[in-house]
Amino acid sequence: MDTSIVQDRFSKPAQLVGTARFAKMTQTVRSHWPEYLAEASELCLFMVSACAFSVLLEHPASPIQQAISSEFLRRAIAGIAMGLTAFALVHSPMGRRSGAHMNPSVTLMFLRLRKIAPWDAGFYMMSQFMGGFLGVVVAWWVFGNQLSDGKVNFAVTRPGPAGVSLAFVAELLISFVLAFTVLLVSNHRQLSRLTPYFSASLVATFITLEAPFSGMSMNPARTLASAILPHAFHALWIYFVAPPIGMLLASELYLCLRSAEKVYCAKFHHHNSARCIFRCRFSELLHSQETN
Repeated sequence: MDTSIVQDRFSKPAQLVGTARFAKMTQTVRSHWPEYLAEASELCLFMVSACAFSVLLEHPASPIQQAISSEFLRRAIAGIAMGLTAFALVHSPMGRRSGAHMNPSVTLMFLRLRKIAPWDAGFYMMSQFMGGFLGVVVAWWVFGNQLSDGKVNFAVTRPGPAGVSLAFVAELLISFVLAFTVLLVSNHRQLSRLTPYFSASLVATFITLEAPFSGMSMNPARTLASAILPHAFHALWIYFVAPPIGMLLASELYLCLRSAEKVYCAKFHHHNSARCIFRCRFSELLHSQETN
């Protein structure tokens, strides 16, 4: 038997599968690019805000830095500022549309929970990394040498004096707490409206209390964005390993305590009229009688 015929019989199905996958990807991009752009824009703005407040609170020439000698108080102010930034982005038109993940670890968690399609998850994460880095570049263009000053250092997140091990544990813990809280609240009929309040409050609290241990990231895209320009790659692996593990552990615990049927969507704020590209069953939650 002619081997070319046999090879042709096997190669054609493979080619058809490859063509179908490419067509699916192309269709997904054409349909969902506004959500990808929104994710990039949200983390871009988050990083501009992080860099701006780092300059205002930590640069030696800043009047605020000179007036407030307490590092704890400055961290508390930074926490409130970044919590409000996150809250505003979740409630923005972009956040209402994309779901305001702004974090590859969050997207990965919802991929595990089967609330987001694989192609969408991949483009979400790519957009988050690109948007975060763009935000730092924009901040550098605005603040120049003030952002690169040693006391500010592009708002990098890095392990504190207690060392790498404690930084890893701290990142894993805060990522777990944030993710588990979001899952509990966003899938509760009465509390779902408050998801942005809970998540923003945790961001503010973690920056105030946890930042001395790891810099408070929970977000690989956020950490890499700040690390590229100053080449601050020491212990970068922590922020690529601990947050995803923490959030995936949170998803597994949620599934054990409840079930996959009790995960209704992947948006942080769903009480709006913006379209939803996720595997969404949020209307079921609104019409359910469940209160816990």
